[in-house]
Amino acid sequence: MLRWILFIGFYLLLGFYTLQALKTASRHPWVHWTFIALSLLIIGNFIFQFTVGEEPGRVLSRPKSYAFGFLIAMLAFQIITVLFLFSEDIFRVLSAGYKRFAGSEKEFSFGERRRFLSLIGLGIAALPFGALLYGMFRGKYNFKVLKYTMEYEDLPDAFDGYQITQISDVHSGSFDNRKKIEYAIDLINQQESDVLLFTGDMVNNKSEEMHPWKELFSTLKAKDGKYSVLGNHDYGDYIAWDTPEAKSANLEDLKSLQKEMGFDLILNESRYLQKGGDRIALIGVENWGKGGFKKAGDLQKAKSLVAKEDFKILMSHDPSHWEEEVVPDDYHYHLTLSGHTHGMQFGIEIPGWIKWSPVKWRYKQWAGIYEEMGQFINVNRGFGFLGYPGRFGIWPEITVITLKKKSLT
Repeated sequence: MLRWILFIGFYLLLGFYTLQALKTASRHPWVHWTFIALSLLIIGNFIFQFTVGEEPGRVLSRPKSYAFGFLIAMLAFQIITVLFLFSEDIFRVLSAGYKRFAGSEKEFSFGERRRFLSLIGLGIAALPFGALLYGMFRGKYNFKVLKYTMEYEDLPDAFDGYQITQISDVHSGSFDNRKKIEYAIDLINQQESDVLLFTGDMVNNKSEEMHPWKELFSTLKAKDGKYSVLGNHDYGDYIAWDTPEAKSANLEDLKSLQKEMGFDLILNESRYLQKGGDRIALIGVENWGKGGFKKAGDLQKAKSLVAKEDFKILMSHDPSHWEEEVVPDDYHYHLTLSGHTHGMQFGIEIPGWIKWSPVKWRYKQWAGIYEEMGQFINVNRGFGFLGYPGRFGIWPEITVITLKKKSLT
């Protein structure tokens, strides 16, 4: 209860401070009252959804996700505005103190806020506010196909030009637009890749979230099959279950669902992709992540039937596994495919210029291709979304990787 009181007090204080900027920038009362009403509506809906309106058994239902999304947008607007006002207020206090002690003023006089600074602050604050709203209503389904060519000297000849499509982090429990998902499924199939690899998090918490989408995802196709691994959300660890048996049954149902949809789920195991007399090893580990995430992955068990000299592709949901266990391993893993980070679903990316998201402070490898000791990892930005019900700048991704034989000359 205390944390609710503190949080609401902090929110209202930010709102009061932001209102001062609005009063400086505009003399129209309707502007002020609109901001007050919107602020109260957002915090009221958030409190309702996370208390009285909470759906039992689900961490983030759609109404809760949107309540959270609107709150984040409003907080971003308020905090940036307050930063501008606070910096100006510090200057006003220092200026008033200097004038008073210098004798030019008989009393402390802070002066009025400058309108143009309030306008600048509000204008800048409106950018992330608008971006977050755009991400909620348009950006989360702005699917992008990102294509990479990876060259290897030891790639088996028959696999020269072999094409892989990777998707990750479906989070089917968050979907709210079937036509957009149908479009994305068609986009995946249009790539006509040799193999489709899914790197975990089919659901948010429960296998039942995938039931409405089972038939649609069953239409995904690739010449050499569809393979998958589990992500941290697939185990159902983030909700309270009535019994341990119910949680176990949920996981088994999810495994069965993947099989019914045509996915070969690889659980600390390996498979071989064969073309003529050549083959490459496909290794899949269960989720392994540092920082409190589940560590069910067993790389040693997964690679046990794979020869050291084989060309190897590893599927591991959490990219922290790559640096912690994969790169230092005595086997050489040519390509690791991961997801998990979502690129935090918010950031700035201009190819060749900038790639930034706050998630970079948590994960060293968070989006795209990275290389270490001659081994590569691709971190997929994710197909779906979770928590904040949107994306801006870090768009939902379908990765297409073409393997090429590197010339020795």
